[in-house]
Amino acid sequence: MPFSHLTHLSCTKCGKTYDPALLLNVCKEPGCAGSLFAEYELPRLSKTDVASRDRTIWRWHEVMPAKRPEDIITLGEGGTPLLHARRLGARLSMPDVWVKEEAGNPTGSFKARGLCAAVTMAKALGARAIALPTAGNAGGAAAAYAAKAGLPCHVFMPRDTPKVFRLECEAYGAQVTLVDGLIDDCGRIVALRKEAEGWFDVSTLKEPYRVEGKKTMGYELAEQFGWTLPDVILYPTGGGTGLIGMWKAFDEMERMGWIGSKRPRMISVQAEGCAPIPKALAEGKDVSVRFENAHTYASGLRVPKAYADYLVLKIVRASKGEAVTVSDDEMRRGVNELASSEGLYAAPEGGAAWEAVKKLLASGKLERTERVVVFDTGTGYKYVD
Repeated sequence: MPFSHLTHLSCTKCGKTYDPALLLNVCKEPGCAGSLFAEYELPRLSKTDVASRDRTIWRWHEVMPAKRPEDIITLGEGGTPLLHARRLGARLSMPDVWVKEEAGNPTGSFKARGLCAAVTMAKALGARAIALPTAGNAGGAAAAYAAKAGLPCHVFMPRDTPKVFRLECEAYGAQVTLVDGLIDDCGRIVALRKEAEGWFDVSTLKEPYRVEGKKTMGYELAEQFGWTLPDVILYPTGGGTGLIGMWKAFDEMERMGWIGSKRPRMISVQAEGCAPIPKALAEGKDVSVRFENAHTYASGLRVPKAYADYLVLKIVRASKGEAVTVSDDEMRRGVNELASSEGLYAAPEGGAAWEAVKKLLASGKLERTERVVVFDTGTGYKYVD
C-alpha cells in the first residue's frame, strides 16, 4: 500500500485537475484562480489501522499529501485534547459542551497543522523559499517549520500586530516586514514580489496543502467521539481553512465508511469589527465584500476578506449553520470564563467561540441537549499585552 494515496489536485471553482508533482498555488485557468484541493484514491483503510500510530497529523498519512515518510517536516503537531467543559456547560444547563484545545500544538496554535503540511510539500516539491502574510500565529508556525526544513521564510504582518508574534518569527530566523495596513495589504505585497524574489506563496488557501493539515482536526474529532460527529461546531473564522478542511475530512471519512452522512451545523464566528462572512450570509451572497475599517483585538479574526470565502459560505449553508458576531468585550469575557471555569487560557478567538454559544442559545438556534464543540484555536499567552 502506498504511503499516500494522493492522485491529483482539483480546482474548487472550475474543476480543472493538475498533477500533484507540480509546485502550484491556485488554478491557472484564465479568470478562475480558485483554490486547489488535494484529491485521493481513498484506501480500504480500517479505523483501527491508525489507532496505534503516533498521534500527529501524519497518522492519517494515506489521506495526506506527503509521498514519502522521509519528506515530512514535523514538530509533533496534532493529537490535541477534546475536553468536556462541564462547569461552563452547567451554567447554561448544557451537559454536552466540549472544547477542542489547540493551544498545545507547536508554536501554540492550530496554525501548526496547516503550515506543517504546507512546508512539507513546498520543500518536497522544490521550493527554495516561502513567504506569507500573517495576522500573527500563521507567521510563527511558518517560520518554525521553515527553520526545521532549512528554508528561508519571509513574513509580512500588520505593524500593529502584537509584538510577541514578530519576536517569535525572528527567533525562528524569518525575515519579518511590518506593513502599514491589514493582512490583505500584506498579501498583496507577497503577490507582487513572489515571482521576482523566488518565493513560494503559502498564504491561506492560495496553495493546496494548508487545508490538508487543518482537516486532521475533523479526523480527530470523529475518533475522539467514537466515530460519531457532534451536532454543532463553533469555529473562529479568519481565513476559514480549518472549517473548510474539516468539511473535506467528513466527506473523506464517509466515503471510506468510517462515518455516516450526518453532519454538524458549522458555525462561523467572527468579530463585530470584522464580519464579512455574517454580512454576506445575511445578504444571501455567495462571496463576501471586503469589510472596511476592520478592527478587533483578536488578530486572527482581523481578515477583511478571506480568499476562499465562497467555500466557507457554501459550507455554512450546506450544514444549515450560522455566522455569529462577537464584540471584543464579549471575547474578553469569554477568555476569562474559559480560564476561571475550565483552566484554559484561550486566545481571544477561543473566547469568541464560547461567547457565540451563549448567543445562539439565547436566540433559540441551539438546543441545550445538543453536543457542541467549541474550538480554542490557540494560547492566550501571546495576547498578554
